[in-house]
Amino acid sequence: MALGSGFLRRKEISEIIAEAESGGTGLKRVLGPGNLVLLGIGAIIGAGIFATVGTAAVGDAARPGAGPALVISFVLTGVACGFAALCYAEFASMVPISGSAYTYAYTTLGELVAWIIGWDLIIEYAVGNVAVAISWSGYFDQMMKGLGFHIPAWLTIDYRTAFQGEHVWRVVEMLKSGAGIDSITEYATAVGKVRGFLADKVDLATIQAGVTKAHAAVAGAPHLGGVPIIFNLPAVLIVLAITAVLVVGIRESAAFNAVMVFIKLAVLALFVIVGIFYIDSKNYTPFAPGGWAGIRAGAAIVFFAYIGFDSVSTVAEECKNPGRDMPIGIIGSLVICTVVYIAVAAVLTGMIPLSAFTQENKAEPLTVALNWHKLAWISGIVAFGSVVAHTCVLLVFQLGQPRIFFSMSRDGLLPRVFAAVHPRFRTPHVTTIVTGVLVAACAAFTNIDEMVDLTNIGTLFAFILVCAGIIILRYREPERKRPFRVPFMPWTPILGIVSCIYLATGLPGVTWWRFAVWLGVGLVIYFLYGFRKSALNNKPPRVPR
Repeated sequence: MALGSGFLRRKEISEIIAEAESGGTGLKRVLGPGNLVLLGIGAIIGAGIFATVGTAAVGDAARPGAGPALVISFVLTGVACGFAALCYAEFASMVPISGSAYTYAYTTLGELVAWIIGWDLIIEYAVGNVAVAISWSGYFDQMMKGLGFHIPAWLTIDYRTAFQGEHVWRVVEMLKSGAGIDSITEYATAVGKVRGFLADKVDLATIQAGVTKAHAAVAGAPHLGGVPIIFNLPAVLIVLAITAVLVVGIRESAAFNAVMVFIKLAVLALFVIVGIFYIDSKNYTPFAPGGWAGIRAGAAIVFFAYIGFDSVSTVAEECKNPGRDMPIGIIGSLVICTVVYIAVAAVLTGMIPLSAFTQENKAEPLTVALNWHKLAWISGIVAFGSVVAHTCVLLVFQLGQPRIFFSMSRDGLLPRVFAAVHPRFRTPHVTTIVTGVLVAACAAFTNIDEMVDLTNIGTLFAFILVCAGIIILRYREPERKRPFRVPFMPWTPILGIVSCIYLATGLPGVTWWRFAVWLGVGLVIYFLYGFRKSALNNKPPRVPR
């Protein structure tokens, strides 16, 4: 086979389905439409609604805020994601196999693009889950402090952040005392360390808290061979606990997710119901203080609150009736979450004036609004809901990544051991355990700041390719049975592509460079292993009758 034609080789949809249903490598089909909707809500409603709405409403030094027009920002982002959701729904109903966008690309755009998108999805699920686990650890630490339990600082921070903060602590103490600075060069070096640390932080309160925690971590850490032991233990434990739940079975995982979804929806409902009685119409004026620029910036910020609805498609192979239920799960969860987001944003911006948000408190907007009206007991409930929301996102994303590895292994692009199915639980236990260990290890020692934008661009890239794949497959195989069809073809997927590109252009340039490097590493792995080991490359030629 020529090298160029090998890159373009595609898997037939009927062939993919037949392979999945033969040889004992298929997964157990136990999920119904209700399970899928709850999985989608579990993945979508997370840190975004509990944290990003404050920044989206008031803005920051680099971009204006949306103000009360934040509700329009949520609508814009919801519509953009809706275009992609419709495309995911058609693919998932037509190709009811685990693997999500990776499998869809294999059937339409060829093996090379399938590999690229499979590699890209690691950013959305695994790397994204590292960030969520680190964020969960921070909220859990705060919740435990509120209950009177204090986890040692050296067990709740990563090594690099700890020593960055310790350097700043020492420099500040040196500058305050006037000691240790003997030359202009030394002074400039000291100030440079402080400025370098400040450049990555949002506000002074965050800086002060971070430096204090870092100093406590370095000062209190035990040593092994002269090296301080510093790692994020809560992040490790929550990932390993969720991994154990996922190995046991998809039905048990779905039930656990359902409980958490009901808890966080109840918490948000409590906020909305109580907050309605504290709305002051004066707070809605001016409605859009930042104009269209503020609304657009708000939409880009709250995009993080929508990431996750596509994870429903990763469990298509465990769905009882995918032709009917997958569209319900994908579109239904997105619509429900958009309605919840709009309600929360409307109540939040009506409860308090924008001036109540400061650089110090806008990362916790819901609790700020409740504390403004002296509703501390409800504020504590909301903090608990945030921890549950993070746990829910971890569960669904940790469920999705192993199934992508599972599909890539079944196609020969990864070692065959990753396609193993547990004989009792009928779950992809090998990839689940491998993913859990890798995410836990990264969450223990890495920094959250560098991963959020990568997650964003990886997700947008996947959305773009899925929308393009729908157009290609409609023209390539127009007669194929489609239980669900994207309406208004080809304009719906075209609008999805344009919307995602529009949002991606708002990301910083360094994120694009990091994304390019990540894809480059993936291509090297594909050329060295995947291209030669591919099941299609080693498939015997068809003998004509």
